[in-house]
Amino acid sequence: MDIKTLLDTPPWDWPRDAGRMFWKILIDPRANESDRLAAAELAGDFTVINDDLANGLMAIVRSADEPEQLRAKAAISFGPVLEQAETDGFEDPDDVPIAESTFRNIQDTLQKLYLDKSTPKEVRRRILEASVRAPKTWHKNAITRAYWSGDKEWMLTAVFSMRWVRGFDDQILAALKSADPEIHYEAVIAAGNWELDAAWSHLVELVNDTHTPKPLLIAAIGAVGSIRPAEARKILVDLSESDDEEIAEAADEATEMAEPASDEDDDEEDEWIN
Repeated sequence: MDIKTLLDTPPWDWPRDAGRMFWKILIDPRANESDRLAAAELAGDFTVINDDLANGLMAIVRSADEPEQLRAKAAISFGPVLEQAETDGFEDPDDVPIAESTFRNIQDTLQKLYLDKSTPKEVRRRILEASVRAPKTWHKNAITRAYWSGDKEWMLTAVFSMRWVRGFDDQILAALKSADPEIHYEAVIAAGNWELDAAWSHLVELVNDTHTPKPLLIAAIGAVGSIRPAEARKILVDLSESDDEEIAEAADEATEMAEPASDEDDDEEDEWIN
């Protein structure tokens, strides 16, 4: 099977040996560059990522001889597994598809490469965007520097990263006023993630504006549901009946956050108290 066809194929429909296919392509410097880019993008999926694939990706990120775009793609592919490892930990080996030693090695390698100013900008940006999924102390300073760099691309990376690292409420609120649509979008998600009440009126305006682009609208729907769930139910009632299935689903998910506890939960609580 051509690896490029897998880019548009759901992971559950991939062949059983997909992970090994990705690994072989990744470690072969003679392979077609577009195939290696596809392999680097797909290798981070939960259905295939393991220690071997992680090490293959890491070798690419570390190598100055590899194309910059490939190194960047390999770096960002670490994001999902780092987030899962940070969330689930390693008490149960089945919870995370890589070993704890691999997880620590990825973190150390990414930090070292990020701090090395000879690492290309695009690679450093993707390293920061991936590594913040499992926050470390160095991330706060890295995000601050990126935000105040005066470079729009670095600012975008910074605001994206703020959804995982605490302490940037003022910057997130300022980014909500950005004329850059990508920065604005990331600020909306970050505001919802940290339940920033000061962002409420802006987010409601986005939800009520019929001209809000669909991706931004969906992000704003999720954010209002996180910040004020009870009020969000009233605001989102019309959107939950939208003809657009994605918008309706987003509104339904947001309003579910405000659903009252079930009678069964109440009974269990009363029994515990008694």
